[in-house]
Amino acid sequence: MRGLMQDQPLLISSLLGFAERFHRDVEIVSRRVEGDIHRYTFGAAANRARQVARALEANAIGFGERVATLAWNGYRHFELYYGVSGSGRVLHTINPRLGLEQIRWIIEHAQDQVLCFDLTFLPLVRQLHALCPSVRQWVALCGDEHLPTDDDIPGLISYESWIGCQDDDYVWPVFDENTASTLCYTSGTTGDPKGVLYSHRSTVLHAWGVSLPDALCLSARDVVLPAVPMFHVNAWGLIYAAAAVGFKLVLPGAALDGPSVHALIEAEGVTMAAGVPSVWQMLLGHLQQSGQHFSTLRRTVIGGSACPPAMYAQFADDLGVEVVHAWGMTETSPLGAVSTLTAAHMALPAEAQRRLQLKQGRPPFGVDLRIVDDAGNELPWDGKTFGNLQARGPWVVGAYYPGTERAGDGAPASALADGWFATGDVATIDAAGMMQITDRSKDVIKSGGEWISSIDIENIAMGHPAVAMAACVGVHHPKWDERPVIVIVRKPGMEMSRDDVLALYAGRVARWQVPDDVLFLDDIPIGATGKVLKNKLRELCKDCITLAS
Repeated sequence: MRGLMQDQPLLISSLLGFAERFHRDVEIVSRRVEGDIHRYTFGAAANRARQVARALEANAIGFGERVATLAWNGYRHFELYYGVSGSGRVLHTINPRLGLEQIRWIIEHAQDQVLCFDLTFLPLVRQLHALCPSVRQWVALCGDEHLPTDDDIPGLISYESWIGCQDDDYVWPVFDENTASTLCYTSGTTGDPKGVLYSHRSTVLHAWGVSLPDALCLSARDVVLPAVPMFHVNAWGLIYAAAAVGFKLVLPGAALDGPSVHALIEAEGVTMAAGVPSVWQMLLGHLQQSGQHFSTLRRTVIGGSACPPAMYAQFADDLGVEVVHAWGMTETSPLGAVSTLTAAHMALPAEAQRRLQLKQGRPPFGVDLRIVDDAGNELPWDGKTFGNLQARGPWVVGAYYPGTERAGDGAPASALADGWFATGDVATIDAAGMMQITDRSKDVIKSGGEWISSIDIENIAMGHPAVAMAACVGVHHPKWDERPVIVIVRKPGMEMSRDDVLALYAGRVARWQVPDDVLFLDDIPIGATGKVLKNKLRELCKDCITLAS
């Protein structure tokens, strides 16, 4: 017997349709690449998204064909999110921080038909133009007054002209909710990037999941600034949650430096901001140097990599901002777990609560997690046993975007083992379901048959006031297989010696876990998604063990 409820597909266009009907006057504010502030409403955005759909029709871009973006967080990018996917095409957000060859490979692998780009990326687009024959239309996200006048890119058109000649008399089509909506490639640090192809259903469910009280607790009373870029895992789903929930959305554009982010937070009354630790490090550094504070910011979401305890303390203790520690990845849309406390946790002493909040947390309904050994056997949830973290759920990847690897029936080869996705993280889970990442499987340091968590070593170093950034890597050792080396970036004007660093570990970790050496650098190499490039650090540190011995 089937239920007798209405059968309405979960489509991205329904999110924008809801926003247009029930909070059409709520603002979307953007700092533009042109340098000024743009503001309009969800209602106006919905009209322009329909013009995007019309422009795609006029360009004969077919259902399911890919439309690429090289763009910052801004209102035109917002319109593409809805106009492209809502009309049945696939929005392909490209990370501009990747190398030229990787971007070229991604565009051709996806067979993008249109590429829309912010003028910041014009030099990159000029290089890509001759390398990407699949792209039929190049669109600069600007008005005609800012369109380049040279003919390096034949047929280049401004976005305002591209959609401006279209009306907004368009009815969003209705189709299967499992239709592809957006495409995002992994950063490809260990080979070619892999394409993760989200569906309308997975995206709408994720928008619900990310908004829940025990997730990011989003509401129509919030003003939200996603410092996480729209080209990286759909800005953690916040662009879709904005339409579903109706909060004011503040889009920072290209200016993610500390002074610019702080000024925008204060000017727009931001109550919640989300980003990776490297962005928040710049913001906190600015506040520390200027002596400024926040007048409206109540909470911040930190993800992408583990939040150092020192950063947590700066936000929570010094600035009175609640920290929401989250975990996820491109393959999980990205929300996989959030460090919100239960009623039982709230009865614990403050120090015990803080330890729990520094974990990556519990999954929202829609995600299931487990840890297994190398043979695939499930491991106990005792908060101590390390295992390979696996995930499953309706917004977790099932297979990568079709490439050369195919199943026997011609379908994409599964990315799953026994129905679970292997995340590549090593983690513990306690009896209450609180998960803690101890390392990436490729970064965990295996020394004398024991595992050393690089995250634990980094967090201790980050607690010192002279340390701006810290990263720990394993370096080959002739006797112990690997030994840890800690890489330090000092804060400007601060002094710190090798002995000062190593002294931090006395009595805090077992003696065999203390780093063998310290390498001081002016900068730590950061990858396309804001994470430390540990493969490059290993190369820089390869002689440290010999020197320290």
